[in-house]
Amino acid sequence: MKIAIIGYGKMGKEIEKIALQRNHQIIFKFDKNNQNEFTTKNLQKADIAIEFSTPQNAYQNFKKCFEANVPIVSGTTGWLDKYDEIVETCKKENKAFFYASNFSLGVNIFFKVNQVLAKIMNNQNDFEVGMSETHHIHKLDAPSGTAISLANDIIENIERKNNWTKEIPKTDEIQIESIREGEVFGIHEINYESEMDKIEIKHTLKNRKSLSLGAVLAAEFLINKKGFYTMNDLLNW
Repeated sequence: MKIAIIGYGKMGKEIEKIALQRNHQIIFKFDKNNQNEFTTKNLQKADIAIEFSTPQNAYQNFKKCFEANVPIVSGTTGWLDKYDEIVETCKKENKAFFYASNFSLGVNIFFKVNQVLAKIMNNQNDFEVGMSETHHIHKLDAPSGTAISLANDIIENIERKNNWTKEIPKTDEIQIESIREGEVFGIHEINYESEMDKIEIKHTLKNRKSLSLGAVLAAEFLINKKGFYTMNDLLNW
């Protein structure tokens, strides 16, 4: 594949390494230093774009890829207010888009564990659920996209919960605590606590390799497809 990387930061560089190891070609690396090259004409030279940029730039990046009719894989979070619009664009205009809040296989297994546990806890009204996520100091959005995905899965499976919040929660809300420290790749914890018991599940990301491999695998999966896809499609879950 001929790949255009949009956002050539730490993740972009890791994606480049994995892509080259898998015999793909990186034809463009777009970041803030060469915005003049980030054109529809240049994008059209790529088979696919992999986008890991910033929350404030992601949506416009998607629109430019759609304009160039280039499939796009994105792991940028913090833009989900536009999620429904992107899905609808894929349907109406026959575009190809793959989104994951986290491309790690381990995290996606953790998503499944979270869903199963939430179903079990639906009738356990004595237990209150809470969450925390910890990331490096450079991460701009809080809570993380992964934390929001986890919270939404809990809300979908626990009838007494209707929303998540960063503040002190109401009885129908899940509180997400966001911590930014050091160079932490990502830690997500969920706990259920009653007067007598506490149940905790936790995922710790050890490095960016699993994220970058997942993004390249998603790109390989998306070639010659149309529509909106997620990790559930890639993993056949």
